[in-house]
Amino acid sequence: MATLRHRMLFGSLAAAAVATLGANVVRGQPADPEYEVYAIRYATAPGFAVSSLVAGADQARTIDIPFMIWVLKGPAGRNVLVDAGSYHGSVFGRWTLTGVVTPSEAIARVGLKPDDITDVIITHVHWDHVNGADLFPKARVWIQREEYAHHIDDQGKPLDRAIAADDASMLAAIGRAGRLTLVDGDAREILPGITVYTGGKHTFAAQYVGVRTSAGTVVVASDNVYLYENLEKRAPSAQTLDPGADLRVQERMLRLASAPRLIVPGHDPAVFERFPKPGGGVARIE
Repeated sequence: MATLRHRMLFGSLAAAAVATLGANVVRGQPADPEYEVYAIRYATAPGFAVSSLVAGADQARTIDIPFMIWVLKGPAGRNVLVDAGSYHGSVFGRWTLTGVVTPSEAIARVGLKPDDITDVIITHVHWDHVNGADLFPKARVWIQREEYAHHIDDQGKPLDRAIAADDASMLAAIGRAGRLTLVDGDAREILPGITVYTGGKHTFAAQYVGVRTSAGTVVVASDNVYLYENLEKRAPSAQTLDPGADLRVQERMLRLASAPRLIVPGHDPAVFERFPKPGGGVARIE
């Protein structure tokens, strides 16, 4: 009997010790990383037709749309770009842009240099989102595997008109240098506190980004949502392969973001009105 009581007592003490150790390990773990999120304007297209952004919009309406990149400033020197902007190529002869700043120069507004960028997340292969990836020579570049495979062949040549030839060869070169990571599908936490999602059909396999911040989860929609108006009117993009998929993504973003205001559309000048600080073409999302 004494031996049984001894075993029971030892078992209880051991269980308590394990529980205490577990609690201490949890308390001792570093906090989940939180990022500062900045939208940075690097160019503007004046007089752009809203009907090219929002399905069913009045064709007479125009706005001056910003071209943006997004900086996620994290702990321990982790600085992530969502999209890389654009700075060269024949497309500049086809677009009338004002206030153009090279993306590598634009990030100086938040105190960063090109070599400070550790990662670049490419949401999709359109020129204004991918063309500047080679400006950040130390960064690992992340793109959906299906997006890459649909648009770029084994020789680095374009397979689809959505991507420019020079952008296809540039991404292939980054791959040969060992700095390209192909993401396999939806809801992947590619870095601590940063998760990418798929489902929209702006391009074949576009992605968007959820990021943990002190204000909660911010969703960087990029061109999966062009304007706040898309969300407010539940209107799909005017440039999509599947309007129904766009609407499903909007609903999902509203669930993912900690508040609707924390969904950041890809080309809305109102971003800089709703988040006016610090200013000068920069909006901190908080």
